[in-house]
Amino acid sequence: MPTSHYGQPRYRAIADELRKRIESGVVPLGTLLPAESALAIEFRASRGTIRQAIATLREIGLVTTEHGRGTCVNPDFTAHIPNPVDEKAKRQRRVAAEPELAALLKVEVGATLIEDQDVTCRERKVEAVVRTYRVLNNPTGYA
Repeated sequence: MPTSHYGQPRYRAIADELRKRIESGVVPLGTLLPAESALAIEFRASRGTIRQAIATLREIGLVTTEHGRGTCVNPDFTAHIPNPVDEKAKRQRRVAAEPELAALLKVEVGATLIEDQDVTCRERKVEAVVRTYRVLNNPTGYA
């Protein structure tokens, strides 16, 4: 997902997007961030830019990086995370159909699907993650 970064360095815009995902519960506390290479593809940025973005999050204590393991969202970090009573976050992305999904949806393995993810948070904790999938009927845009 490319980011709008007018007026600020690209790594800062990426760091802001990752921070928003963490704050909204899309990336829960204590979980690993996607690999640098996956983030580079998603944000259409170099790995160096992704590393700068992660370093920015590390400076404020939002993430920690362990050699050989990856970058983990700090489970004790609460300074920037709101205290939602009933907050929902939504995300939509294209994914390739894995064998189990392909069989359920009666499509070929690798077919493009739309994954809708709804995350419900209550009192700073992820309460539910619901993912729904649908077949992409229009290959030029979201259905």
